[in-house]
Amino acid sequence: MSEDQKNHNDNSTQQSSSASGVAVERDEKLEKSQAKVVESLRGQNKDAKMHVKVYAPFKTYYDDDAFSISAVNDTGPFDILPKHHNFMTLLSAGDVVVRNDSGEERVTIGQGIMHVKADEVIVFLDV
Repeated sequence: MSEDQKNHNDNSTQQSSSASGVAVERDEKLEKSQAKVVESLRGQNKDAKMHVKVYAPFKTYYDDDAFSISAVNDTGPFDILPKHHNFMTLLSAGDVVVRNDSGEERVTIGQGIMHVKADEVIVFLDV
């Protein structure tokens, strides 16, 4: 391998590790930003809740009231709050975060389907 090819490969490796570091940093900033928005909205109406059920064919991960749920689809991260319009989407790999009065519940998923209707959110995983 020539010296130029070696330098090119070294630069590519540095760029890809640098790019993944930027992506992780961007994800952390986005997560903090989402949490601030959800908390400010939560403060506006403390009694607003919706029923959330996150389950797979052989396991239920969450089945209770919550004041928000966050997930990721092909267009990016999004949040569902009480009184959300009817909505259905395919979920991408990542975390589904359900926030309730006692904190956060995180479920790491590969894929799933989310259906929102009349303050009821159903997330069906492993389909």
